[in-house]
Amino acid sequence: MSQTRFMIAAPASGSGKTLITCGLMHLLKRKGYQVQSFKCGPDFIDPMFHAYITGRPSGNLDAFMAEPEVVRNLLAAGMKDADCTVVEAVMGFFDGIGFGDPRASSSDVAAGTGTPVILVMNGRGVSTSILPQIQGMLSYPGGEMIRGIILNRVSKGVYPAMKQMIENVLPVKVTGYLPELPDVHLDSRHLGLMMPSEIDDLGHQLDVLADVMDETICLEDLAALAETAESLEEEQENRRTCSQRKGTLRIAAAKDEAFCFFYQENLRMLEENGAELVWFSPVHDRMLPEDIDAILLVGGYPELKACELSKNTAMRQAISDAHRSGIPILAECGGFLYLHESLEDPEGTAWPMCGIIHADAYHNHRLTRFGYITLQNGTFFGEDIGPVRAHEFHHYDSTDPGSSFLAVKPSGKRHWNCIHSTENMYAGFPHLYYPANPGIVHAFLAAAEKYRYRSTTPF
Repeated sequence: MSQTRFMIAAPASGSGKTLITCGLMHLLKRKGYQVQSFKCGPDFIDPMFHAYITGRPSGNLDAFMAEPEVVRNLLAAGMKDADCTVVEAVMGFFDGIGFGDPRASSSDVAAGTGTPVILVMNGRGVSTSILPQIQGMLSYPGGEMIRGIILNRVSKGVYPAMKQMIENVLPVKVTGYLPELPDVHLDSRHLGLMMPSEIDDLGHQLDVLADVMDETICLEDLAALAETAESLEEEQENRRTCSQRKGTLRIAAAKDEAFCFFYQENLRMLEENGAELVWFSPVHDRMLPEDIDAILLVGGYPELKACELSKNTAMRQAISDAHRSGIPILAECGGFLYLHESLEDPEGTAWPMCGIIHADAYHNHRLTRFGYITLQNGTFFGEDIGPVRAHEFHHYDSTDPGSSFLAVKPSGKRHWNCIHSTENMYAGFPHLYYPANPGIVHAFLAAAEKYRYRSTTPF
């Protein structure tokens, strides 16, 4: 197992860490290395870029939704057959579950996994003043994991003097820089970056970025820092999966341009526990896959495909009929919107949907109930599996978001009711990260087993 790894972090969002992470991964991949990637926190879109570049599924390391030993185990398992591993931080390096509370931050992940950190610092329009900025990051609890600096938006002429100044004063290695590249950018919208499939010249942009970084980043220095990572062992007893089932349960899993927000850890846990994921497209397919035992509808951008989803009446009817037959449905966020009577597109037109949730979904024009939560006082497919840590991030709301669970913020006193939960359905805005509570997998697949038994028993 290669333990060589590093984290790319920054003092704040918008510092260029995603661009630099993608450029480094593309450069390493182009040089023949097998690169494994991870994203700190609950992000769905950045891992899509990682996977596009590396050709390998990217993982999430979330120190709120998973216990420390689980995070370490997920990282150890993912590194198995890679030459090096690149972890991208989330938000600012110390930003955690609330103001003044760095728990579940990228610094938490770095310290908990022994992963050295390369800090991206904006060098544009600054000289000596960058020193106290870096010094403050180094001296804050968790800052000891910062071993290197990459200077962003710095010219070739200025870089040598800035590098010498920083290394003369502070105990940190400056491993390179990136000049301003006005033609290289990753466009965003309301839920974050545009998806890789939507950027026509992404491959060309990555080539330009890697060409530049091949000249401006010292890979030898980067490798030396990466080799200081703590050695991790995968502990089988901590894999947090439930027992294998006899036979295979066929789960119809939606996947297309409307439903595309997946945690690889979730898919892996389903497969490790006897599920076969049978992919289908609610946008393009007319029928559900045959002989299925459950349906999985994940998040994504159904609002951007509301017209196409609505006009596919055959699929909407098939899912509605499947629900009436008792098939278990697990629907998160975008999948939840799809189950409504209607879904409003960004222009304000309401389109008919599956009609399983007797409510209307509408555009709220702002982030609604954003961040980490713990789901309490509810049952998951009829089973009490205890508290479930989850995450919300959406610009849409519902005239009936459900009341089966109480969502409680980890900091402060905010709480609200949410989710429609029955013995054959979980449908709500919160995104689930199955390693947070393996009971999610057990209850969902147990419901699928019950459905299979009922549908195949002749009496």
